[in-house]
Amino acid sequence: MDGPMAQQTVSRCLQEVTTALNAPHILRKHIRFPQNRNERNLIKQKFYDKYGLPAVVGCIDCSHVAIVRPSEHEGRYFNRKHFHSINTQVICDSDLLITNVDASYGGATHDAYIWRECEIRNHLEGLQDETVYLLGDSGYALREHMMTPVDNAVENSPEGRYNYLQKRVRCTIERTFGVLKGRWRCLLAARELHYCPETAGKIILACCVLQTCV
Repeated sequence: MDGPMAQQTVSRCLQEVTTALNAPHILRKHIRFPQNRNERNLIKQKFYDKYGLPAVVGCIDCSHVAIVRPSEHEGRYFNRKHFHSINTQVICDSDLLITNVDASYGGATHDAYIWRECEIRNHLEGLQDETVYLLGDSGYALREHMMTPVDNAVENSPEGRYNYLQKRVRCTIERTFGVLKGRWRCLLAARELHYCPETAGKIILACCVLQTCV
């Protein structure tokens, strides 16, 4: 008869699975931002067909995943909502598929800083003769490849209509987080990952990999 599994065994199994799912070749295979014009055009077309907004290759946002109070550098992980967390940046496509994730920053780190340090930003800035946009909220700065809401836009003005459409499309990333955390409930704010920040980050990445497989 099967009996209860010892916590030590559970922890060892979790570590083995998490390590396997964090292998570079696994991450590259399952979480992959479009690297060539044809791939980007396919994503652009899907966004346009669904929402009528051209040249969009993804939506971006960050979400906090709660962790227990770390033993070192606590201040890096204490967020503005007054709990310790990993501030996880995700980019998704119109089908809620995660195309990029960064779970290496503590909850005290601002979304805009994580984006400034992101390799995808450098990749987009290096594109020549191609119009591509990510859609982000007002926590990001408006840039050539980052479209954000217009401040103080008047309703029914061109800016107001843009804001309405931009928000409608940007809800894609909110739904992506909802699906991710709904399926992998250890990521919910009401839970805490009882691991050090590095291990917690690997668990987040593992959940994102699994999300692309279901």
